Amino acid sequence: MTDTAHLATHPGPPLWLLAELTYRCPLQCSYCSNPLEFAAIADELSTQAWCDVLTQARTLGAVQLGFSGGEPLVRRDLEQLVAHAHGLGFYTNLITSALGLDEARITALRDAGLDHIQISLQAGDAEVAAAVAGSPKAHARKLAMARAVKAAGYPMVLNVVLHRHNIDDIDAIIALCDDLGADAVELANCQMHGWAQLNRAGLLPSRAQLEAAEATTARWRERLAARGRDMRLLFVVPDYYADRPKACTGGWGTLFLGVAPDGTALPCHSARALPMAFPRVQEQSLASIWYDSDAFNRFRGEAWMPRPCRDCDERHQDHGGCRCQAYLLTGDPTATDPVCDLAPAHHLIEAARDEAAAHDRPVSSLIPRNVHESRVFCRQ
Repeated sequence: MTDTAHLATHPGPPLWLLAELTYRCPLQCSYCSNPLEFAAIADELSTQAWCDVLTQARTLGAVQLGFSGGEPLVRRDLEQLVAHAHGLGFYTNLITSALGLDEARITALRDAGLDHIQISLQAGDAEVAAAVAGSPKAHARKLAMARAVKAAGYPMVLNVVLHRHNIDDIDAIIALCDDLGADAVELANCQMHGWAQLNRAGLLPSRAQLEAAEATTARWRERLAARGRDMRLLFVVPDYYADRPKACTGGWGTLFLGVAPDGTALPCHSARALPMAFPRVQEQSLASIWYDSDAFNRFRGEAWMPRPCRDCDERHQDHGGCRCQAYLLTGDPTATDPVCDLAPAHHLIEAARDEAAAHDRPVSSLIPRNVHESRVFCRQ
């Protein structure tokens, strides 16, 4: 029996829990990975319900916990949830836009036991950042809070989602991160889920843009090393320019467990896009969801794989690729991820690349994340 076949019947515990506390957010990023219909998902788990989820996840074996959203700082009970997670022994990470953050809240989160803060930037330039995020004041606020986070004793970890409208400015983006004193920078090319999929034609960079950005990042690594500057640069290539798919979340139902604001449990944070039912923590225990539910077992192991996946020597590495991506591109969640150059539907990826090379769309053409309800900042 292969390791992946064994996994299908005897999965290990989840190691990483993503707690999406809310879909509310003050920004309108056109690449947001939240579901397009997020405004219809108004219910959020209570403080006690989230504490129960965290306790169950830690009992299952999860060791790392990300607080995400939307914007998790919208939740007034965030410090209480952090303290509960710290008491359970989680390593905790806050993934935030930094809007809603100030020195007093940084101190409160640190006192509650928060281990790590990751702040997102939209661009190196305030004008481009405002065009993408829909907030003219957000950029300056982010920079101030990045400095405040480092002053509080946290490492400064920045995430920049790269796309067609900021990737040509990557030199300025990295220079800004360097000037801020960043310890680590994730230059993550936009993955086409949620709002990014809706805006794909306006977000996907051309191959020439991508190659130039990679070369610039390499030069910066050399420059930083020569200075003895320890700022780690991680460059994440977009799936559409890879020849093989990534192992989505380390493999379906293998390492990652996400819980959405309304209690829906997900094998990856984008899985709500799939035409299937997912269990809710209000109705089943996390142990039952992880080990026994159809949703979490659907794409475990190899039995579900079509050809050429099931005959491929790399199936143990990529686990068949991304199910959400396969569905969004082909309409079939069981299809081979079209990113793979062996996939029957790989021509769809090639067509998207050709479109990106042939057409340029202004940033004004992007459809912003709908925020009709997310302007209401604090409900809990």
